[in-house]
Amino acid sequence: MVISGLKRIILSIVGFLGFGWFAIPFFMRRILNIGNGTGMFLFGVLAVYGIWMERINRWIGRGWRSRGGKVLISVCCVLVFVAAVLTVIFSGFMAKAARVKPEKDGVLIVLGCKVYGENASLMLRERMDAAYDYMMVHENVNCILSGGQGPEEDITEAACMYRYMVDKGVDPARLYREDASTSTRENLEFSQHIMEEHDWGDKVILVTNEFHEYRAAQIGKKLGLQVSAVPAKTAWWLFSTYYVRELYGILYEYIL
Repeated sequence: MVISGLKRIILSIVGFLGFGWFAIPFFMRRILNIGNGTGMFLFGVLAVYGIWMERINRWIGRGWRSRGGKVLISVCCVLVFVAAVLTVIFSGFMAKAARVKPEKDGVLIVLGCKVYGENASLMLRERMDAAYDYMMVHENVNCILSGGQGPEEDITEAACMYRYMVDKGVDPARLYREDASTSTRENLEFSQHIMEEHDWGDKVILVTNEFHEYRAAQIGKKLGLQVSAVPAKTAWWLFSTYYVRELYGILYEYIL
């Protein structure tokens, strides 16, 4: 009984803490997407299980005695196992892609992200700061700022990035705007057109948040680009939400 009670307490605490962790982006920036939605759901389930563990275990036991119950429980277990395996595999891919060293003579492509009115979101600033740091060290590299205009954005993401980079002191002659894209695939396709117009070859250095480097690189490789990375560090309170969302994005990219 003591051990069972301790398990309930631990599972409940972990569930509530995990739920709160994934809820932070919503309460701080009203961010709600499939990433933190999934996190809140899973940790919410864990918290509920911790509170009513004995009752739920009895319910599962009764379900296992029926044929339909066995099938349902088995399917759920298989789905959980597959999801866990894919999460580990995709996480390894993401970590590896973020460590690919930049190619010499490559063109920086900063992938767009949310703009609030005319102001860059935190993740977009993270990407631009990473690009700025790289450009200050590599003074001959050119940079394509890629991003169109989405809902609640008064200007294009490319225009927002251009203004931010120029204000930080980057030479405007080194900045090229791609302002029609609405997805990662379009970011790279339309940026590739700019590269072809200037005869810059096919070496690109993708500047995006670390969790996003792998999927962006896979898309770039499908377009025939040689891809390397300058990853931007993501704020701690946003990372888990967008990391989980990216898992769905990678799965979609494989299915597509």
